Amino acid sequence: VVAVFTGKANCPYYAKAELLADYLQANLPDFSVHKITQHPDKWEQWLHDICEMNGWEHRQSPIIWRELLDRGGKGLLLGGVNDFLEYAQHYYGITSMMLSEEMLDIAEENLQAHIEIEKEEEEIKSLIRPLQIWITSASASICYQLIPLLANGEVFGMTTEISIHLLDSDQFKDVLRSIVMEAEDMAFPLLRSISEHTEIDEAFIQADVIIVLDDVLLNSEVQSLENNIRKVTEICQVYAPLIEKNAKSGVRVISSGKTFVNLKAMMIMTYGQSIKPENVIAVATSWESAAKAMLARKLNMNAAGVKDVIVWGNITGCNYIDLSHAKLHGYDCAIWGPANFPRPLLNMVYDSKWIHSEFLSAQSSLSSQVCHCVGMLPAHAVATVLRYWYHGSPPGEIVSVGILTKGQFCIPEGIVFSMPVRFQNGNWEVMTELEINETTQEVLGRLAHELIQ
Repeated sequence: VVAVFTGKANCPYYAKAELLADYLQANLPDFSVHKITQHPDKWEQWLHDICEMNGWEHRQSPIIWRELLDRGGKGLLLGGVNDFLEYAQHYYGITSMMLSEEMLDIAEENLQAHIEIEKEEEEIKSLIRPLQIWITSASASICYQLIPLLANGEVFGMTTEISIHLLDSDQFKDVLRSIVMEAEDMAFPLLRSISEHTEIDEAFIQADVIIVLDDVLLNSEVQSLENNIRKVTEICQVYAPLIEKNAKSGVRVISSGKTFVNLKAMMIMTYGQSIKPENVIAVATSWESAAKAMLARKLNMNAAGVKDVIVWGNITGCNYIDLSHAKLHGYDCAIWGPANFPRPLLNMVYDSKWIHSEFLSAQSSLSSQVCHCVGMLPAHAVATVLRYWYHGSPPGEIVSVGILTKGQFCIPEGIVFSMPVRFQNGNWEVMTELEINETTQEVLGRLAHELIQ
């Protein structure tokens, strides 16, 4: 028999029943006790809920029932303290002779113990704080691909729980609801919660990470570039003050999507003066990996072996794919070496005409290819950058991200410009030690000028 004893923590009758139950458990091999105390303030509601769930009629403390299977099985109501005393007398010939004074003393001890246990449990829960991740324009297809990547543990760590908040306008409420339900059905061990939000005032509460996906549809026949830029600016004018007000002080903001990623990052810093500039970056990884894949197809090798391709400039606008530092790993050619032996890419592409004409001219089609992808590529790009930011990028490898310039590589200060960085110890640093040839320097000057314009 499993007997479940529940009552108000400061109830003297619960104390009397509890001590008798402890005696029975100590002296009878088949009698076990499970105790549940409730704070006096929560008792009435808890009692109402448990009785309603089981179809019982009971109005005072304590309430005692038997469970005929393991704990959690269907309960058989015994009643209150007098019912239990009769049960113990009838079945076991044992009763309680506890005096009222003793009952009151033990009830007071029970209440203090209950309060201390509750406090300990709250402290333990507070140590396991899930990362709060907010995704804007969450009805976009990239979000659907991104959630499994964030929730499987590879981005933030296999012991870090996360809570995901999906933000979009009210017209997408049903889309958000279906994403939430599907993510819940997948039962990710590290996904503490996922929720949808359509009220802009509650955006970014306690955010650790904000992923800005908002895209402006580029339809030159309907909207001018100036109008599109104005739209982006207006979105960021709403977001930035909310980030300052609601998010944590060290919040990390990632600008992603298919349009204006540099501008979104710039505007969030402009309208959110207290947001740390080093905590706002624009993702260039989609362009970087698409360029690597194009080169790998030309060289008939695995794209994972192409390293250190740099994306400079306006990520979703005029950018420059720089191959001067690119290396190949595991490339099958006349030069043999260890598995991790790097070969300069430009030395391996014998068709230099292809590099200078076809590859460079293909950058516009590359941009079109990246912008028309359904979501897998940009989702992977965001997840990769976040993983590097939290756990460091591979040693020696170059990663391109858009950051606020401070005069590196002779690029004017105060613009968001994609350039080579490395991630380590939760931060990033620009790889200013890289040598830039004159041709590249000229291109960077032109790109910076266009971006400023």
